[in-house]
Amino acid sequence: MNYSDIIKKNLNNCQTKTGLLQGTKKVGKVRDVYDMGDKLIMIATDRQSAFDRILAAVPFKGQVLNQVSQFWFEQTAHIIPNHTIAFPDPNVMVAKKCTVFPIEFVVRGYLTGVTSTAVWTAYDKGIREFCGNHLPDGMKKNQPFEKPLVTPSTKSDAHDENITPAKIVARGLMTEEDWDYCSNKAMELFAYGQQVAKEHGLILVDTKYELGKDTSGTILLIDEIHTPDSSRYWIAGTFEQRIAQGKEPENIDKEFLRLWFKEHSDPYKDKELPPAPEELVVELSRRYIQLYEMITGKKFEFPSSDEHIDQRILRNITSYLS
Repeated sequence: MNYSDIIKKNLNNCQTKTGLLQGTKKVGKVRDVYDMGDKLIMIATDRQSAFDRILAAVPFKGQVLNQVSQFWFEQTAHIIPNHTIAFPDPNVMVAKKCTVFPIEFVVRGYLTGVTSTAVWTAYDKGIREFCGNHLPDGMKKNQPFEKPLVTPSTKSDAHDENITPAKIVARGLMTEEDWDYCSNKAMELFAYGQQVAKEHGLILVDTKYELGKDTSGTILLIDEIHTPDSSRYWIAGTFEQRIAQGKEPENIDKEFLRLWFKEHSDPYKDKELPPAPEELVVELSRRYIQLYEMITGKKFEFPSSDEHIDQRILRNITSYLS
């Protein structure tokens, strides 16, 4: 049975809501986080988020996100320590509790994007100062920057907003010392991510990082890293040819789903959106799995279909906590 067939069989075996009986629950766009006092239990669900709303439920997506993050957390520990403690289930991460900086450290290697906060959206409107970075005239969509840009945004469950480093410090969101350290680490992480991606036939186009301080004051990398939700990936081998032909780069992330909703609705204004077509959901799941395999060099392990994902996650978390 090929991957698409397995995915189709699991279209109704997705996790969109969690229900642990312990801890204080916070529901994010994709992750449900349970505060256990000294640590957090983070469950990566199969919810597909874009345009600040949920678009679909995608089989195995949460597993891919969690396991891709696990790979990158392990690979980047030499650059900056992280908050991970354990991974008791394919969808679950146990992490240190931190005081989170209220900033997303967005790093962009290319002039691209379709959302309201994307650098291409701003550039196409004639804006040349973006989050404290000067953008030269004459650039074209999907062109690489001379060097990657750090373009911070405020963290919000509703809608992220671009901000400059100067305003971050002026508003007291971070000290200048912490901003300098975190932004430099973000650039180091991105450079390493681009290097590894290139070795695996991919272009890491842009991404976001989140950081926080633990109880000892150490700054840690938190949340997720270089996942297809927090990052944009293109296929390296076809990039130059497609650009020369005036085509969009071949992507391996959720961008094509964003584009479908942009073409069939106004995702920021419409009260109700059309349901995502089944074939798009299956294709997105397949791409998530493909990305996992390309990045890690490992074959994706499909969980047993004998147990519903909700029951499996609850069983594994209960076992871990006992």
